[in-house]
Amino acid sequence: MLLRGKTVVVSGVGAGLGHRVAETVVGDGGNAVLGARTGANLVRSAAAIDPAGHRTAHRVTDITDEKQCEALAALAVERFGGIDAVVHVAAWDSYFGGLEDADFATWQGVLDVNLLGTLRMTRACLPALKERGGSVVLIGTQSAVAAPTQVRQAAYAASKGALTSAMYSLAHELGPHRVRVNTVLPGWMWGPPVEAYVRFTAHTEGVPEEEVLGRLTERMALPELATDADVADTVAFLASDRSRSITGQSLLVNAGELMR
Repeated sequence: MLLRGKTVVVSGVGAGLGHRVAETVVGDGGNAVLGARTGANLVRSAAAIDPAGHRTAHRVTDITDEKQCEALAALAVERFGGIDAVVHVAAWDSYFGGLEDADFATWQGVLDVNLLGTLRMTRACLPALKERGGSVVLIGTQSAVAAPTQVRQAAYAASKGALTSAMYSLAHELGPHRVRVNTVLPGWMWGPPVEAYVRFTAHTEGVPEEEVLGRLTERMALPELATDADVADTVAFLASDRSRSITGQSLLVNAGELMR
């Protein structure tokens, strides 16, 4: 019960990692305050995690809107008395391509969500975090430090790389308030997006899904993909007091595909 009595704000709660993080928070004894742009996702996730509604709260939140970020933080304080951690899952990860085919207007949108949106949400939670000390957990990506060969997501990788760079400054700025800032870097993570990629690739190439999955796992020290639940467990550790002396760090969760 790593998070017993803790209140954790989770942005970007949908069918994948955001839901898993919120589920893990409640499973580890905490209260989860859920934010996302789609209200139906929030209702569905909260009902699945906490049918009685005692340990969750949710509010529609677009992290590009500062007022909505402030409203989500205020909900956490009103409902549970404060904030102990904020986990940033919300991201724009569906834009693909590299430099030659780049639409820089779209790149700006990706940066506004993934970099500035995360900073907006952090700032909105900061007064409450300062009262208790606490943890900010950023969700980055392995592709920010080692570009995958299967797909191009240059804008997403660049935005997450910028976020990791911002982490170092935030760790120094917020450290005197006992607020820690760390980043989790998932690699290929078994969950809805990668499941869809495996199905699509297998269908397109006319090969079994196991073959496509094997191409991914053959480069990993552990012979299986990390799952979104594995990443959520790592997030819970960094949100908890067990990691009280860890700040300004990036932790790869990738079954050993990339080691450093």
